[in-house]
Amino acid sequence: MERRSDEVTAPDPLAPIGVFDSGAGGLTVARAIMDQLPDESLIYVGDTANGPYGPLPLARVREHALAVADSLVDRGVKALVIACNTASAAMLRDARERYPVPVVEVIQPAARRAVATTRSGRIGVIATRATVASLAYDDAVAAAAGVELTSVACPKFVEFVERGITSGRQVLGLAEAYLAPIRDADVDTLVLGCTHYPLLSGVVQLAVGDHVTLVSSAEETAKDVLRVLTSGDLLRPHDAESPATREFLVTGDPDSFRRVASRFLGPGLVAVGRSGAVRSSTGRSSSGRWSAVRSGTS
Repeated sequence: MERRSDEVTAPDPLAPIGVFDSGAGGLTVARAIMDQLPDESLIYVGDTANGPYGPLPLARVREHALAVADSLVDRGVKALVIACNTASAAMLRDARERYPVPVVEVIQPAARRAVATTRSGRIGVIATRATVASLAYDDAVAAAAGVELTSVACPKFVEFVERGITSGRQVLGLAEAYLAPIRDADVDTLVLGCTHYPLLSGVVQLAVGDHVTLVSSAEETAKDVLRVLTSGDLLRPHDAESPATREFLVTGDPDSFRRVASRFLGPGLVAVGRSGAVRSSTGRSSSGRWSAVRSGTS
């Protein structure tokens, strides 16, 4: 794996945090980072031209994800957050070898919280097909004694979230069908193993029952970002001269992204054009240009 440490200077505490996902799901992580670290600037990229990543082979996910990560690191981010379970499974090791900035992902934080939360040792995971097939969560909890993991793929959940459908009989019926193996396993803790899934937490909770504790990686990942920035002395000063900025970029259609993003971040996003090609790790241009969706600092 080619290292890029000679191409980028040491991280600057005033630089933004880079966050990316295949679409809008990673905004749950971005929102948690913004809430826990309000002084920090942030650049978010949704690779909507190539996502969702869940149905893709992991090799293709790796290529697309490294392309976006390369572009963020080239823009000078001080830390990189892989806000996508599928991308984390596909390229985490590569990213940590490739970049001179801290890399935070979403699988380990959620797995740690689930292990700490369970009382029975029976933990469920719902995720994309690619994440389930990667066995990334199995590896993450392998060292925990007495843990029995049940993983179920819920491929259509992402499609519903990206369309803005997070409640109603159709999605509840789908959830009940998907989660039957989870109920049969009698888990007491369920990991929402895709960053889109927190927006479906209501129907998921209905499907599994109130006795099951849901674990979202978003809050746990934001805590990891805080820990990493603190240990690396990379926190942005509270009294910095310029205010924090948040920039939300997409590789596909910014208008459709803006409509979905408003559900994650609230209304008031304004779509503006922005140039900047995303190149794949093999040197090929990724689909289209980045377009930007900007928000305020609140």
